[in-house]
Amino acid sequence: MVASQETLDKLEDIGLNMYERKIYSALLGRGVSTAGELSEMTNVPRSRAYDVLESLAEKGFAVIKSSQPMEYVSIPPEQAIENIKKQHKQELQEKIDRLDSFKESEAVDELESLYDQGLELVDPADMSGSLKGSRQIQQHQGTMFQDADENIRILTSEEGLKDLQENHQEALEEANEQGVSVQILAPVSEENYQHYQELQNVAETRNIEEDEEVHAPDGPLSIIDDDSVTMSMTHQDVHSTQDSAFWTESDHLASNTMAPVFKTLWNKSEEPEQPEGIDQPSP
Repeated sequence: MVASQETLDKLEDIGLNMYERKIYSALLGRGVSTAGELSEMTNVPRSRAYDVLESLAEKGFAVIKSSQPMEYVSIPPEQAIENIKKQHKQELQEKIDRLDSFKESEAVDELESLYDQGLELVDPADMSGSLKGSRQIQQHQGTMFQDADENIRILTSEEGLKDLQENHQEALEEANEQGVSVQILAPVSEENYQHYQELQNVAETRNIEEDEEVHAPDGPLSIIDDDSVTMSMTHQDVHSTQDSAFWTESDHLASNTMAPVFKTLWNKSEEPEQPEGIDQPSP
């Protein structure tokens, strides 16, 4: 017996290909079986069934018995999921270790030197561009926060405040610990108050009241060291892959236009009122 199509589709989400999904679900229904038997049950070619079962064993979904003919034992689904989680964690940690090792190598120093040489040849007017997709935008923002030397100013929406806390609090905390001034302006409500509380540990965060004259952007507006700006140009209703943003290394735009606007809004802002039923964070 093979699982329903809906369940087979779910197995695809955790990394099993079509043959692996069919054979694993069939093996679960039998407990112990041979490659030939599973081939007949699932219409998977016998020549492929052996490779598929070996792959399932490597991933932690089956065990190979030393018998003649060779038999295979199914691993319970919950245990199989834990097995593949451990594999992914181990693989990820190995990649992180390689990246950390490379980051500390002389090769990176050489590449940084090449970057600095190239930067001297670039016209500041060329240091701008567009970003597409929420992942690319978040990566760019994280890099800008990490590179900040003096100040980070962020104007964002109610949802944007949640995103900052969930995806960038660590980078903002590191900046704060290095003496960088971090200021955040956003509408604060009952829905995002706990995110506001978390950010208060790493940044001055204030509530901005929206009205006919003041409207928070759908996405974040970030001003870094008064010489670079990242501005979201996306409406909240679009898919995350269609998110877009503009960034520029422009002293004029950052210090003469955006920073004064932010300061004006900051001076009009205030501490948000604490909603009922939400406790103050522990000191």
